[in-house]
Amino acid sequence: MPKRRQTRAGGRSRSGGQRPRGTSTGRPGSPGGRPVPDGRPSPAVRPGTTGASETRRAVERFSARPLVFLHQLPRWVVLLVVLGLLISGFAVPGWIGAIALLLVGVLLGWLAYLSWPSINASGRVLRVIALACMVVIVVWQARR
Repeated sequence: MPKRRQTRAGGRSRSGGQRPRGTSTGRPGSPGGRPVPDGRPSPAVRPGTTGASETRRAVERFSARPLVFLHQLPRWVVLLVVLGLLISGFAVPGWIGAIALLLVGVLLGWLAYLSWPSINASGRVLRVIALACMVVIVVWQARR
């Protein structure tokens, strides 16, 4: 007996290996969605720093969505935005340039805070130096 072709609304046939939405195998009653790969935490496990203070947990919870958003963007988009803020911050004198540089400093400080528990002492020193340099540059630009 020939295999029956599934059709979409309007009588159009499905392309190659497409499956109906909501099912993993295309069969009614089978569980849908992606299986969790081995080696990854189950969805019930919350990522975060173990033994962290309530403030740190709150910042990590608040930062989860923006981090996922940044992670989903192509790398070149984030790079272009940061470079654009840096270039405009140095090119435009006064408070407008200082605000652009301050945005870069806030991003740098936020990422430094989130990565702080997982880095060694030399990485921490470099992040503190980078933030101190950004503060000096922002103040210099604001006074220009």
